[in-house]
Amino acid sequence: MKKNKKITVPKLRIIPTGAQDKLRDFPKRLRKRTLQEQTEEALKDVPRITNETLAEHRETVLRGARKYKYPLEHSKHRILIVSISILLLGIIGFSVFTALNLYKFNSTSLFMYRVTSVVPMPVAKAGDRWVSYESYLFELRRYMHYNETQQQVDFSIESGQFQLDTYRPKALERVINEAYVKQLAAEHGVSVSNSEIDDALATLRAQNRLGDSNDKLASVTSKFFGWSINDLRRQLKQELLATKVAAKLDTDATTKADNVIKQLEGGADFAKLAEQVSDDSSTKSNGGAYADTAITMSSQEVPAQVVQALADMKIGQFSVVITTPGSLEIVKLNGAKDGKYEASHIQINHKDIQTYIQPLKEKNPPRIYISVKEIEQQP
Repeated sequence: MKKNKKITVPKLRIIPTGAQDKLRDFPKRLRKRTLQEQTEEALKDVPRITNETLAEHRETVLRGARKYKYPLEHSKHRILIVSISILLLGIIGFSVFTALNLYKFNSTSLFMYRVTSVVPMPVAKAGDRWVSYESYLFELRRYMHYNETQQQVDFSIESGQFQLDTYRPKALERVINEAYVKQLAAEHGVSVSNSEIDDALATLRAQNRLGDSNDKLASVTSKFFGWSINDLRRQLKQELLATKVAAKLDTDATTKADNVIKQLEGGADFAKLAEQVSDDSSTKSNGGAYADTAITMSSQEVPAQVVQALADMKIGQFSVVITTPGSLEIVKLNGAKDGKYEASHIQINHKDIQTYIQPLKEKNPPRIYISVKEIEQQP
């Protein structure tokens, strides 16, 4: 007898109600949603902002931003510290570089000269005045420029370097003396005006026949010394100051010159006075008459200041006391024709400026911050 086969009936799974809803909505999800539907869905969890919730929402936003604020402030502070540190290291490094080049290696390069023109660095101290390194290089580079361009000296080779080393102490002494002159000028109320410098420039132009403008003069000074007009004015000012200080301090020469003027005003004979008191041995025996009977601004025998005075005088007239480098002059115009003059003079030498500088040096010797040695010239 056949046994009955067991029939297995599959169990029915009951789909939950929520799943049934999702199944019903499945076709809808397959449909492409519109922009409005996407926007509504994206914003459904965004809280609505009302007047009542505005303050609360603002605080929420600020609270979220604060977590970025403090790290950023910390980063700015750190960047500032790093930047300042780099700047300080750069300044220190540049200062060490400059100091080594100037005080150890005695550099005369144009770059170092420009640095000393901006940064006031001392090369010495004369009395109560600092002597700038720039003034030392100003003098030294003038000497170098002239010898390089006019004498073809090569300062990069041993012989040229020897020549430069020979001049170094002279250049240093010169700028130290200039500092002492400035000290004397300040103590005795002596100064040089811009008009006096302008007159000196005009004299240079006339002596060298360079016209009325400074263009040609600037070209000459640039060619021979590497100077601009301002550099030349600076040099002229120092020379004029030394001349005026020497004349001011030499009271004996001033008294002697004033006495000559009084005698001339009283009717004394100019030629006889010249024979008696003039310090110019080459002219005093001839009544003070210049050998050059056609004196012009280019005359080498007659100081430019004297020629300028002659141009404003009448024949037979004598001048006031004229201060020139090295002497006091009193001149008489004997004749004039076509800008050429014939004249006589009484020269009274005043003491050299070193007469007044030396006591200052002995009382308060200069302190020098670089090493320069007096070198004997090679035979």
